[in-house]
Amino acid sequence: MSTAANLIDQLKEARSRTLALVEDLTDEQLMGPRLEIVNPLLWEIGHVAWFQEKWTLRHLLKKEPIREDGDRLYDSMAVAHDTRWDLPLPSRQETFRYMEQVLAGMIESLQVPKTEEESYFYRLALLHEDMHDEAFSYARQTLSYPPPPLWAQDREEISAAPQAEGAPLSGDVEVAGGTFLLGATPEMPFVFDNEKWSHPVQVKPFRVARAATSCAEFAAFVEEGGYQRREWWSEPGWRWREQVGAQHPVYWKRESADHWTRRHFNQYLRLEENLPVLHVNWYEAEAYCRWAGRRLLTEPEWEMAASQSFQLDGTISEAKRRFPWGDEPPTSGRANLDWEAGGCVEVGALEEGDSPSGCRQMIGNVWEWTASDFLPYPGFVVDPYKDYSEPWFGTRKVLRGGCWTTRSRLIHNIWRNYYTPDRRDVWAGFRTART
Repeated sequence: MSTAANLIDQLKEARSRTLALVEDLTDEQLMGPRLEIVNPLLWEIGHVAWFQEKWTLRHLLKKEPIREDGDRLYDSMAVAHDTRWDLPLPSRQETFRYMEQVLAGMIESLQVPKTEEESYFYRLALLHEDMHDEAFSYARQTLSYPPPPLWAQDREEISAAPQAEGAPLSGDVEVAGGTFLLGATPEMPFVFDNEKWSHPVQVKPFRVARAATSCAEFAAFVEEGGYQRREWWSEPGWRWREQVGAQHPVYWKRESADHWTRRHFNQYLRLEENLPVLHVNWYEAEAYCRWAGRRLLTEPEWEMAASQSFQLDGTISEAKRRFPWGDEPPTSGRANLDWEAGGCVEVGALEEGDSPSGCRQMIGNVWEWTASDFLPYPGFVVDPYKDYSEPWFGTRKVLRGGCWTTRSRLIHNIWRNYYTPDRRDVWAGFRTART
């Protein structure tokens, strides 16, 4: 199949997923309450279409805007977040029609052969929609909306309770360290500017948990007064905890002395001990690590543990894997991605996806906070989409690995996510290490 045909199929599939995540909602739900951590979904789906139109139809093909008011409504860098509820947004029908027009325009334009440089902008538009689809997912969680009825035509609707499989996976693996090439290499497929380019870093030997921190492990921290004891928290972390009054993870609720529940979209479920702890922010992860006598992985350590193979003599192989298991694309037996499970699976599941070092689920299931600030790699050069990385350097922490709602065509070992350390609405947990 040609590159253009592939892109067309993927653009159609991405749009189908976007609609499946929002079209069951009422007009009132599509606007939602005015919150700092989510957008009005009606605005956000229009923004997805506007972004695609901007970079393919307008920037690349020099076409006139479909909507004269598109820039005033949907430019995320020009339209302040707290004003998006006050904009004269088109109705849902008009917004869906605008989305259809943009998609049809892209598909039509792909009938003419494109160079690799031109195809870049269609891939950018595609992956941008994938990222927003994940944001639609955690917005539904934040707003206590029900899980969306994905794939209802050909399978049962996703249950409110995800199917968990596997078992606890305790213990560490040892990584020898050494000189490691961090970042993307030029022969890799589409990469973002913040992933460019690979450069040598020196990594000291370290030990890393085989699995992400589980709910049971984090519950022990909560039960021992972890949120009340100042010594486990950094100064900014303690300020955040006092400001919001945090006593436990945001969606947990104590039902009795020995019984916790957690909210999964619009339902409370008994806390599953062997699922990874989810919706904790960087400060909470850091405090847990201090309590446990552990620490968060640095970004180079995470990428090394996920992607680096070793020779029989213990030296580092020059080849770096695209995924923990190798270069083959993700499957449901290797990684929990694409909404396939409807939620997280147990931390011991998916043995087929282990990394060369013996770590499990480094791709999928739950994003993993790292200790590292989001900074440019040496020699950073901004891509055409200048607002993707550069404005955020130095203000966010890096997360790695993807989660259960992340699209499999988006994620790989090199991919860098980044959020401010106070965010706990996203599908994030963490893995611990020690030197």
